[in-house]
Amino acid sequence: MKIPIVNEKDEIIGYKERYTISDGDIIRATGLWVTDKDGNILLTQRAFTKKHYPGLWGPAVGGTVEEGETYESNIIKEAEEEIGLVGINLNFILKTRFSNSFSQLYTVVVDHDYPFVKQDEEVEDMKWFTKNELEKLLEEKPEIFLKNFSNNIKLFK
Repeated sequence: MKIPIVNEKDEIIGYKERYTISDGDIIRATGLWVTDKDGNILLTQRAFTKKHYPGLWGPAVGGTVEEGETYESNIIKEAEEEIGLVGINLNFILKTRFSNSFSQLYTVVVDHDYPFVKQDEEVEDMKWFTKNELEKLLEEKPEIFLKNFSNNIKLFK
């Protein structure tokens, strides 16, 4: 599947195969922050076999928008594929530009005991954290998290 390449205004200017994307190309990405009714935050650890950022912790779901997808359709697909999360009502948080991508971030609230099923090719581990636990980990071990994670966690008051 091809990846849309966009300009500085997030307008599609072409398509490339994933393996041919260069550092100067701007792509579209998505992220889904999953919380429960008590404010706990579900994080996933990227599989150690991933090419980019193996083993780092980040939002529950993330993806690269592919040809024919919207930001929203991509994150719904990725949520089902990566952690088995279906039937969700997304809440849009923000759209941001980070490095070589435009990213749209969403949240969803689910039951703490939702029967998640992780996709081993994408997800090494998943775990619920309190915001206090995350803030402490960010202070003590910032290197275990994806870039820009500390900025995104501030979205949860």
